[in-house]
Amino acid sequence: MVEKAWTSSVSFSYGALVGLLPFHFDVLITNRSSTMMVVMTAMILVVVGVLLLLLWRARRRRGGVYLVDYGCFLGEPRHRVPFATALEHGRLMTNLLDEESTNFMVRLHQKSGIGEETSVPDSFRYIPPESGIEASREEAELVIFSAVDKAFAAAAATGLVPADDIGTLIVACSFTTPTPALADVVVRRYGLRADVRSVNLSGMGCSGALIAIGLAENLLRVAPPGSRVLIVATEILSSMLYTGRKREMLVPNVLFRMGAAAIIMSNSPEKARYRLGPIVRTLTAARDGDYRCAFQEEDDEGITGINLSKDLPVVAANALKGHLVAFGLAVLPTSELLRVAISFINHKIINKFFTTTKDSNNNYYRPGFHRLFQHFCIHPGGRRVLDEVQRGLGLTDDDMEASHMTLHRFGNMASSSLLYELAYIEAKGRM
Repeated sequence: MVEKAWTSSVSFSYGALVGLLPFHFDVLITNRSSTMMVVMTAMILVVVGVLLLLLWRARRRRGGVYLVDYGCFLGEPRHRVPFATALEHGRLMTNLLDEESTNFMVRLHQKSGIGEETSVPDSFRYIPPESGIEASREEAELVIFSAVDKAFAAAAATGLVPADDIGTLIVACSFTTPTPALADVVVRRYGLRADVRSVNLSGMGCSGALIAIGLAENLLRVAPPGSRVLIVATEILSSMLYTGRKREMLVPNVLFRMGAAAIIMSNSPEKARYRLGPIVRTLTAARDGDYRCAFQEEDDEGITGINLSKDLPVVAANALKGHLVAFGLAVLPTSELLRVAISFINHKIINKFFTTTKDSNNNYYRPGFHRLFQHFCIHPGGRRVLDEVQRGLGLTDDDMEASHMTLHRFGNMASSSLLYELAYIEAKGRM
């Protein structure tokens, strides 16, 4: 997986640079001394490229961005939905779900990795379930206010006055876009400053929280020292519930659960808990399969829901291959970058010109990402998704523990799930 990504990245640069040399490439391959010159030139260019990359990294690190504190919603006992309760409830909704649809969701739940302590909103407990604007607004206020209260309380314990200090508010929620916006709901509830800049992100799916953090980073790098940003990430289930019979659209009913997280970020290290590392984002929406892997649409009966493609785990794994190129350039240490470059030169240049046998295995050096980081928070999109990511990155079961346990205890809470994983790692005393 990593081999192909690194090869395509470096070979393009080499081919472009060879075209700038003041001699013809077809002459070089027939002359061993000239070939050696190409090899030496390529090695020099690789070293120069690594140095330029390090300079770029150093410039990006100027003006740090920090996580001050955060809070996560925890459901009350009345929100808990054991498997037996969900099964009984589903079988009682005979006017909405037929037996085949119910049995499909039962089989999916048994393979999902979701446990008995997950939470759903009160609107799900009615027959038929409530899915209107009022139910969505009530759920949004419940989960968002709980998460923000906890984040503000944690920050206040260190002497901060969060409501007065927040200069920017970012709310990430994909499928619920009421008017007034959810950002306005937060501003009204906590009496944020009149000059607060509020942003509402929708349609970003399970990447919403990280996209919001990236936006906050960009704003904080140009903001006055001591500026703070409040980020709220959630997904409102009351507006996502699907009551039709199309299997691909029944999957979210099984996987998604109620949750929210609030994060306070700053460009000042004072009283901060973590310093933000490189944020790398790649987008594969130009590919049809990737674009439609999670698609909001109406079924044949006109019922709206989220169509989760059965190929989603494979799409995620393939997207990860391309993402590793940009991610590796941002996070790999110099020694690893040089090993990758030398491996490329050895396989693509030296072996081609100086050996008579071809290396059909393409055994390029593979950077060990699991050796570079202490902790991993992989989005708990489902057991199959986690298994594909673990296989692709070569991670151990210990590396994946926080992701699997978050999925088991809380379910898939969309983009806020990553903060629950961070809380799990902290609770285990591993941070």
